[in-house]
Amino acid sequence: MLRLATASLAGTAIEFYDFFVYGTAAALVLGPLFFPSFSPLAGTLAAFGTFGVGFLARPLGSALFGHIGDRYGRRPVLLGSLLLTGLATVAVGCVPTYGSIGAAAPVLLLLLRFLQGLGLGGEWGGAVLLTAEHAPEGRRGLWSSFPQIGPAVGFLLANGMILALSALLTDAQFTSWGWRVPFWAAGALALAGLWLRRTVEETPQFRELAASGTRARAPLAEVVRGHWRLLLLTGGALAVGYAVFYAVTTWSLAYATERLGMGRTVVLACIMAAVALKGLVTPLVAVLGDRYGRRPLCLAGCAACAVWMFPLVALLGTADPLLMTVGFVGALLGMVTMFAVVGAYLPELYAPRIRCTGAAVGYNLGGVLGGALTPVVATALADGPGPPWGVAVYLSGIALVSLGCFALLPETSPGVVRARSREARGMEKGAAEAAAPV
Repeated sequence: MLRLATASLAGTAIEFYDFFVYGTAAALVLGPLFFPSFSPLAGTLAAFGTFGVGFLARPLGSALFGHIGDRYGRRPVLLGSLLLTGLATVAVGCVPTYGSIGAAAPVLLLLLRFLQGLGLGGEWGGAVLLTAEHAPEGRRGLWSSFPQIGPAVGFLLANGMILALSALLTDAQFTSWGWRVPFWAAGALALAGLWLRRTVEETPQFRELAASGTRARAPLAEVVRGHWRLLLLTGGALAVGYAVFYAVTTWSLAYATERLGMGRTVVLACIMAAVALKGLVTPLVAVLGDRYGRRPLCLAGCAACAVWMFPLVALLGTADPLLMTVGFVGALLGMVTMFAVVGAYLPELYAPRIRCTGAAVGYNLGGVLGGALTPVVATALADGPGPPWGVAVYLSGIALVSLGCFALLPETSPGVVRARSREARGMEKGAAEAAAPV
């Protein structure tokens, strides 16, 4: 399990590195380089618009790779998605700017961002099922949390490299060519990930499906036709996690550097400290999910996010690095209380024959609802004097919607479900005995 979980974590870390390095570049340099005819605000909005295209592509990627995963196995998904995302990311680092090729530059950027999203949309389902379908029942939450640590590791890799380049290069050098280096580094990371995953075995549950001939012929059609309500609920439930994460890691970076006049090195360091803590507590929260159930933690995480968004905006507005870090930590701890357990929760909601498609599409639908628009909407809401309270209202609203969606989903943790069933049977037996004539 440790070898499988490590391979799964490494792959998600590399793919999210690819995805996050674009988000940071969009916040810092892509607006002036690829949309120079716009005002600074409009340029940032346009850069975040190309950022959002990656999220729109993710459900399509999850449908494509989910079909492969449910028809031909989880292992091909792990290799194909990593290769696609890595190649697209390297290509982003090679795109000439608007000053060199004109309007073709943002068009190419848009296309490559779409391919990035397509690959990442397939990655999560394969990586999570690799651990969830190999893991023992009582520790499924713990082992399935390893892919969920990958985004934190990928973020730290991406922003650590940008932080180092920012410190070593002048602003002119970073704007000229330094921002491209993290994209080129994605090629070496993708090769390393492919090497780690080369010996990964197919999951036992898929081997059983293949042997019995019960694989789904059209998994997406089956999911949409028979489980559309579950799909919409999971997408809505996960929206707040994406919204909070990208508000902290992408919008806050742009807001603090452009509106508050802070140095990007300081702001990146604050965000990275919060993300590092998030990664460290992920398996600890997942253990609680194995013991007490997935749904209670998800409800608690949504409630925490709804309450914390106003303190987050207030602390961000101080421009004090320590207070900003406190705000970021509180937001990400609320977010990870949900996301630490969804690696086990979502697959348990779907039958094995459609699990790769259902879990992945639901997860990435949450990305569209919560992540695609958040940097754009937050940037627009923050355009005005005073603290951006509109951003807090927006994020708290998403948290309440997600809370309602989780409230409508069932508990899936096998141990918790069995315990509740035994308790219910005991109560029914006691009631029957009490009602029996003496």
